[in-house]
Amino acid sequence: MTIVLHGFWRSLATFRVRAALNLKGLAYRENIVDLSKGEQFEAGFHQLNAQHALPVLEHAGLRLTQSLPIIEYLDETWPQISLLPADAEGRARVRALAQITTADAHPLVVPRVRNYLGSAFGVDEEGKMAWARHWLDLGTAAIEDRLANDGVAGCYAHGDQITLADLALVSHVVGARLFQANLAQAPKLLALTERCLSLEAFAKAHPLVQVGAPAA
Repeated sequence: MTIVLHGFWRSLATFRVRAALNLKGLAYRENIVDLSKGEQFEAGFHQLNAQHALPVLEHAGLRLTQSLPIIEYLDETWPQISLLPADAEGRARVRALAQITTADAHPLVVPRVRNYLGSAFGVDEEGKMAWARHWLDLGTAAIEDRLANDGVAGCYAHGDQITLADLALVSHVVGARLFQANLAQAPKLLALTERCLSLEAFAKAHPLVQVGAPAA
């Protein structure tokens, strides 16, 4: 059955799912929901996801939301190329690494949060950018500390096999670059990201090569 991914070029969560689909060699059709035009609030999308957030993945009559559960669904449905370690301890580590950004840093920099800072508290664009960089930098520092000190990282975040953690961490770096946050403190994270982005699955999923992305 056809896989339909509802996404947008600048959505870091959609980037993670795109890369997972590519890694597994799965064909899909992406339906663009233009966040800059507010299409996530239109009635048609409200029926898909009343949270008005991306991504949404449709497959076999299912409608799935939230990037990490979507990726785990893909991993369990098409297990040939696993994105989670076989052992419970490894899976816990990979999920924890991923959630440093997906649960702690990224949710604080999304448009609805930045817009609320402006509308409710009068924060200007410079202040919104400072807010975003603050949380991204804290996430970067936490990720780098984990990669540098827990003795499990290899070519990728968890040994030498790409996992869910890499999908999340690369999206973190891409987001940090878009916000011009500080990545100088994170050489291991940057090296991991460049190894991943050299792979076609990640490169083709990158936000800046999607339909609607700015030319530069």
